Amino acid sequence: MNRIIKFIILDIFKNKIVLAYTILLAAFSWSAFSLEDSSTKGVLTILNIILLIVPLVSILFATIYIYNSSEFIELLLSQPIHRNKIWLSLFIGLSISLLSAFLMAAGIPLILFAESLVGFMMIVVGCLISAVFIAIAFLSSILSRDKAKGIGISILLWLYFALLFDGLVLFLLFQFSDYPIEKMMVGITASSPIDLARILILLHLNVSAMMGYSGAIFKDFFGSNLGLFVAFMLLICWILFPFLLSLKIFNKKDL
Repeated sequence: MNRIIKFIILDIFKNKIVLAYTILLAAFSWSAFSLEDSSTKGVLTILNIILLIVPLVSILFATIYIYNSSEFIELLLSQPIHRNKIWLSLFIGLSISLLSAFLMAAGIPLILFAESLVGFMMIVVGCLISAVFIAIAFLSSILSRDKAKGIGISILLWLYFALLFDGLVLFLLFQFSDYPIEKMMVGITASSPIDLARILILLHLNVSAMMGYSGAIFKDFFGSNLGLFVAFMLLICWILFPFLLSLKIFNKKDL
């Protein structure tokens, strides 16, 4: 298993897409702190990058890599290696590679320019959201053997979580404005990892004006400290559930 992980990591680090992703993310991160007049504004700029660009790159790269590695996976399956180890090795290898790219690109400027606790929270959230969308990529790629369809599913999932989800929340808010829907809105918020990541940071920064309706309800319902813990645990669940579901399908699927 360790050899498989090592091979995957070395293979991904040779990929020019990962190198370009690291350079561009580093350029955005350094310029965010260089151009803004306060570290808080720089953090909020990087937050928008983490909530949009990082999930998109993570889910697309992971999906394409899994499809391109189909022959390698079939070769491993012909060996006396348990399927759980193969799928887990792929996930760990991809996660370590993309998380390392994120840490090198955005982690260093966050440590240098942001407040210590804020910078640490941003790094944790960036790593979590990367792992979440890698796990979602594993699920979307195992659902279809057709590469184009699998990539399409990944893009649609990213569009839903990044752009369409907030519109759905506003639609429900206007449609049921006459009813007490606060508790329901908390549950709906938990169904979006990007919203959870945003709330996790903004609760820590206490920037109530940028939380939006769902973030304000989340804070009022749970409070700052409990809200941080609940959002963090829900993000962990967003990593585990798609990956374990994809693992279950992979174990039963005839490749």
